[in-house]
Amino acid sequence: MPRDEQGLKAAVDQSAAVLTAAGFPRMPARVLMALLVAERGGLTASELGDQLGVSAAAISGAVRYLEQIGILHRVPQPGSRRDRWEFLDDAWYTALMAKSPVYGVIADLGDRAADAIGDEHSAGSLRAREMARFYRFINARMPGLMREWEELRMQQETG
Repeated sequence: MPRDEQGLKAAVDQSAAVLTAAGFPRMPARVLMALLVAERGGLTASELGDQLGVSAAAISGAVRYLEQIGILHRVPQPGSRRDRWEFLDDAWYTALMAKSPVYGVIADLGDRAADAIGDEHSAGSLRAREMARFYRFINARMPGLMREWEELRMQQETG
């Protein structure tokens, strides 16, 4: 089946828009999706800029952000001053697990807010406690979900 460049671009743009709507920074979302579908497994900053129609500075900030959160890594190109940016093999769940400590912190902050309100029956206190319970639930379930995902990946690779 021939490659549908127009359909691929639409899917990449729409995926980046969904990530942005969910709170992910816009340019890192665009770079992330461009790299996700890159045929060679990675792209240089120049290739990313050309593909997305943005400046080198925009690409630089986006790849720095994605590298910091553990989704990308820089691969030096032998005989060149340019680096290629590639996904880490386990980028999706590594990034998610890196956020895991945040869940407990947010839960604790919800409880602190409810404690500070002082009235367990007030609307604000009830919302804060609910937020705390939700993030503790996510925090408790995350390690098991990650193990389950790894098992599923292994089955698919060997099956």
